[in-house]
Amino acid sequence: MVMELNYVKLKEVKPALAGYIIDTKALLKGSVVPGEKVIHDVRVLMKKSRAVMRLVGPQLGNDFFTRDILAFREVGRIMCSWRDTSVHRKILKELSKENPGIFSRLKENEKINALLMKNLTDHEHSEEIQVGLKKIDDLLNIAGHRIRFQSMDKLDPQQLIKDLELTYLSVMHIYLTCRNNPKPENIHEFRKKAKKFFYQLYFFRPLNPSVVKSIEKKLDIMTRNLGKYNDYTQLVKALGYKCHDSNNLPAMDELIMIIRDEQDKCLSKVWPVAYKIFCPGQNLVNVLGFKILVI
Repeated sequence: MVMELNYVKLKEVKPALAGYIIDTKALLKGSVVPGEKVIHDVRVLMKKSRAVMRLVGPQLGNDFFTRDILAFREVGRIMCSWRDTSVHRKILKELSKENPGIFSRLKENEKINALLMKNLTDHEHSEEIQVGLKKIDDLLNIAGHRIRFQSMDKLDPQQLIKDLELTYLSVMHIYLTCRNNPKPENIHEFRKKAKKFFYQLYFFRPLNPSVVKSIEKKLDIMTRNLGKYNDYTQLVKALGYKCHDSNNLPAMDELIMIIRDEQDKCLSKVWPVAYKIFCPGQNLVNVLGFKILVI
């Protein structure tokens, strides 16, 4: 059933955006070396912030949103290597626990050993992280100051709907690309655009709460599995694996096959959900179950 509304009341953007920055600073406050969960949560908050700025940016009429998008991206970039290190280590530990025989045959592999031994608490990494944390704090302070003095009380809600639809269509496009050419680069792009839509959709909950929340839940599960797929892709790259390399031990080929199986499992949980939400021929109104009447 499609709901017809002659008015639009969305969640307020500015308090949410300011809240993302406050929450980020709280997570990092007093952290000598942020743990894996903190790094993950901060990166999510920065992705949410960028998604919001891309939603409202076209209506602000200045370069304010561009500067903050760049600041939020830089925060994520600084923390990217910290996350990759911990994620590679975590995945390898899980794989070695489930496949001890394979790892016993790879005990001399330098790249696996290096990844397993890397730890963010190492002195060298700790110094690097302190520099990064200082830069992050400076970036967030400046962005927070800009947001504080930027008026967002005249945003046109119907324009926001149109901009959400543009995001939706971009996800639909990359979804079609992925299903016809499911290479890692396309799947990674699908994940990024789907997350952007997911984070923007939050502000439209009041239009049809039960339906929007249901779609948000599906998108959360879908993007988490896309994230796992990408983590495996990055691990294979970190291992420097090349198919049909004469230097590969059979155990390494076997390990990569296990990783590919895990990636297949991730995608098997993605495509059915993606089809229902982003299959070409659908439109945002039908998917979300509401219609905005322009008066």
